[in-house]
Amino acid sequence: EVRFVESGGGLVQAGGSLRVSCAASGLTFDDYAIGWFRQAPGKEREGVACISSSVGSIYYADSVKGRFTISNDNAKTTVYLQMDSLGPEDTAVYYCAANLMRKMCTAAGGNLKAHEHAYWGQGTQVTVSS
Repeated sequence: EVRFVESGGGLVQAGGSLRVSCAASGLTFDDYAIGWFRQAPGKEREGVACISSSVGSIYYADSVKGRFTISNDNAKTTVYLQMDSLGPEDTAVYYCAANLMRKMCTAAGGNLKAHEHAYWGQGTQVTVSS
């Protein structure tokens, strides 16, 4: 059984940092692009970052570029999202998932598509106070 578990969320003041983690079991990260998404109340799920180690693909949404950094551990069972310079607009539940449709993070010039992903975890809440 494939299972993703997100952790590391919390409450932080604007300008602060958090690192969230995505731990996987039943799946090898080498075979998949792993995406981080977030969803704020009343908004659609937004793809923010992705890493695909096997093909050297990394993606960041414009909204987080330069502030967020995605990485994985050497065992490739955990993907991290380091979030710096956080603002209230980053408040959301953060989820990770595996892309079942492509090994690259996105199609050329495209962005992360939630419908291409599966094995969603329960999410971890990130709240940024102003």
